[in-house]
Amino acid sequence: MTKLAAVTMGAVVAFVTGAAGAAKAPKGITVKMNHIDASGVGKPAGTVTIKETAEGLEFDTKLQGLPPGEHGFHLHEKGSCAPADKEGKPSAGEAAGGHYDPESTKAHKGPGAGGHKGDLPKLEVDAKGAANAKLTVPGLKLADVRGKALMIHEGGDNYSDTPKPNGGGGVRVACGVIGAPAMTAKKKAAK
Repeated sequence: MTKLAAVTMGAVVAFVTGAAGAAKAPKGITVKMNHIDASGVGKPAGTVTIKETAEGLEFDTKLQGLPPGEHGFHLHEKGSCAPADKEGKPSAGEAAGGHYDPESTKAHKGPGAGGHKGDLPKLEVDAKGAANAKLTVPGLKLADVRGKALMIHEGGDNYSDTPKPNGGGGVRVACGVIGAPAMTAKKKAAK
């Protein structure tokens, strides 16, 4: 084999191997997040791209328009961001149900700590209202989260059920449904 033929053959093998590897790379799901309140789904809040890695699921946040500071960030059991009644009053994102807890642990312990599988790392929002970070959660796969709601709460998360349940994150302020088409903005109030 000539030197030129060997180099060409090597290039072809490298190209085919690279293309095969790229085809096997896991695809992610991009979740369109929207601001929510008791009247429904509002304006866009950005995206979260979820993909599988060797360490677990990676949540790549590209969010804006959120209150600065720490926020609870969770998977909720139902794929809805609609309001529903809580204690007799409409409440933002309540149709999403509680935290995703397929093993019925009823415990809020933090990501990968043996409690709710819906416990995600805390979301840090900068002074300009943006959250751009890659957060990894062990023990989850894309198949686990499809059809669930991804929720951002108003307050931080202490990964405990005391003094308040579910980490004390409070009101739900932004939401997206994993694997769903984009949500539409709130309908104007009937005249």
